[in-house]
Amino acid sequence: MPERSWPDAPAGGAGPDAAPGPAHDPTPGSALDPALVGGLAAAAAGAAAATGRRLVVLVDGRSGTGKTTLGDALAARLGAVVVHLDDVYPGWDGLRAASDAVVSDLLGTPSGYRRWDWERSEPAGWVEIEPDAPLVVEGCGALSRASAPLAALRVWLEADDEVRRDRAIGRDGEVFAREWERWAAQERAFIAAEAPAELADVLVRT
Repeated sequence: MPERSWPDAPAGGAGPDAAPGPAHDPTPGSALDPALVGGLAAAAAGAAAATGRRLVVLVDGRSGTGKTTLGDALAARLGAVVVHLDDVYPGWDGLRAASDAVVSDLLGTPSGYRRWDWERSEPAGWVEIEPDAPLVVEGCGALSRASAPLAALRVWLEADDEVRRDRAIGRDGEVFAREWERWAAQERAFIAAEAPAELADVLVRT
């Protein structure tokens, strides 16, 4: 499996839309290598063209690895819709449910997802996506044994545990600090069950 990397950079703020759930990953900004983004985008477009299927990119990894940064950059390069699983998780115990929704809803027919209202802690509206629109899905749980065959490109992001935690807590403060282990346990269970790194086409260290 090819392994790529981009230099580390300070985490940015999560923004008001991120609280109080597991917010989007920090943005390394200029530290994200344009050549990396271009190469991954070209690989995804080529794979989709070769099969004649919908262009789908799955970006997975544990909290604080930069999934949102890379997902947003790939979507911009590909002209794709990007879905952040932070908007799909049904609460702090919802990693597995969101992973299942990637297959049944996002990559199903009709294509879309049920948004989670973190402020009210309840389901919100259905977000519809054009069924043939290029799609980037980022978040822990995106890449599973069921979703992998439906994607043109599968990416797994990794970073040292201490680095990940520093990024995430620096980004979300006490909100995520209180839930860190609760969420990490779900990440570990998902990785044990699905082995997403082994399903990936490319491993990126951040």
